[in-house]
Amino acid sequence: MPKPRTLGELKKSGYRSVSVKDEMRANLVRKLERGETIFPGIIGFDDTVIPQIANAILSRHNFILLGLRGQAKSRILRSLVALLDEEIPFIAGCEINDDPLRPICRACVERVNECGPATAIDFLPRDLRFVEKLATPDVTIADIIGDLDPIKAARGGHALSSELTIHYGLLPRANRGVFAINELPDLAGKIQVGLFNIMQEGDVQIKGYPVRLPLDVLLVFTANPEDYTARGKIITPLKDRIGSEIRTHYPATLDHAMAITEQEAWTNRDGSGRLVVPQFVREIIESIAFEARQEKKIDKRSGVSQRMPITCLENVVSNAERRALQNREEKTVPRCSDIYGALPSLTGKFELEYEGELRGADTVARDIIRQATARIFRKYFDNVPMHGVIQWFELGGNLKYAESAPSEEVYAQLKKIQGLFEKTQTLGLKAKDHPALLVAGAEFILEGLYALKKISRNEELGYHAERKTGRSEVPSEDVGSLGPRRRPIN
Repeated sequence: MPKPRTLGELKKSGYRSVSVKDEMRANLVRKLERGETIFPGIIGFDDTVIPQIANAILSRHNFILLGLRGQAKSRILRSLVALLDEEIPFIAGCEINDDPLRPICRACVERVNECGPATAIDFLPRDLRFVEKLATPDVTIADIIGDLDPIKAARGGHALSSELTIHYGLLPRANRGVFAINELPDLAGKIQVGLFNIMQEGDVQIKGYPVRLPLDVLLVFTANPEDYTARGKIITPLKDRIGSEIRTHYPATLDHAMAITEQEAWTNRDGSGRLVVPQFVREIIESIAFEARQEKKIDKRSGVSQRMPITCLENVVSNAERRALQNREEKTVPRCSDIYGALPSLTGKFELEYEGELRGADTVARDIIRQATARIFRKYFDNVPMHGVIQWFELGGNLKYAESAPSEEVYAQLKKIQGLFEKTQTLGLKAKDHPALLVAGAEFILEGLYALKKISRNEELGYHAERKTGRSEVPSEDVGSLGPRRRPIN
């Protein structure tokens, strides 16, 4: 059946006007009845955030997502588009997507009065019904609401007070759709006043001229909880007009966090199957974020974004990829040492407290990697005796190899440690597995023992017997990498 192209054809088709909030509510009801996933790709919020968002939509509320950085707030808002109809009719050429049956702008009202059933209509796809704005202090009321356009007035011969001279801002252009503002408290107070006025009364003043503009729009926002308080930068009347306040959070379990990282990280690079990322490497990378969120030297108010393990994994894979290419190896297998090579992807993802500033970002990041390694090592080897491996070092053995050394060369050195490769069977590895995998497993064991201070490691000696210093802290020369030494920043 052909689409209606005029107002008369649209009325004959039986079309009925529905507000955007009722439209989204109806589509959500259908999804819930069918058991469909409401927000595909959003992991870890099934029992917490998503039910609250569903309640807000069912209640036809404007709502705000409160959470720290990297908690998928913007992604959730963009996913709301899936709850809109695939397309809706609007008066062709209208700047604010007027409903053909209920036009609100002066130009469309006059056009319908003049053309009647012959008024041309077009269809607006759902992707164009989402308007997003990042709040910054330089945003003006003209950006959000609109302004008078002297050129329109001159060309049309209209008075400046006429609605026909308005250049509409982002909010009116989101009419019959979703309007999202990220970091709401960063908007200037007078902009916030303009928002709550149109949310409640539908009245807008542009250059002192009152304009009645009953917009049909779902308003959604994001904010940091620290700013969204009486002591922050949000005005109380606007806060009062937001229907639902929903708190987001970081992944609660390691499995959820790993699923997010696997979904978002760019690791499938050549499609050849050369890359194999061991499970324990993925777990250490994910645990880094969990440890960082508990670390006293890191500012908890700024949060530790879920982007940290994503970029870390990508950097770890790249470090392993570079080594494999240089050595012409057929397998690319990241090792624990590659995590230290990914420090640049970690240090920019957290803000330090005063104590952390004294130690330096690199040193704090290395400590966190060591804590994460210890956590995962205990998971696999808590009840596995390591006396033989530790004794090898206590009897004078030491092991040193370059981070860029090929797997075969490192394998030959690791084989000197009696019983080391047998311990990798706990990781699911077998003697016939590729040397790169066995090396990764064996290095994980050594890194775990180092993390638990059963053995030591430094640049000069590599892995060697633990020196009893009588101190709880790691000696300052004990760096967390097989690569170049980095001194703590004082």
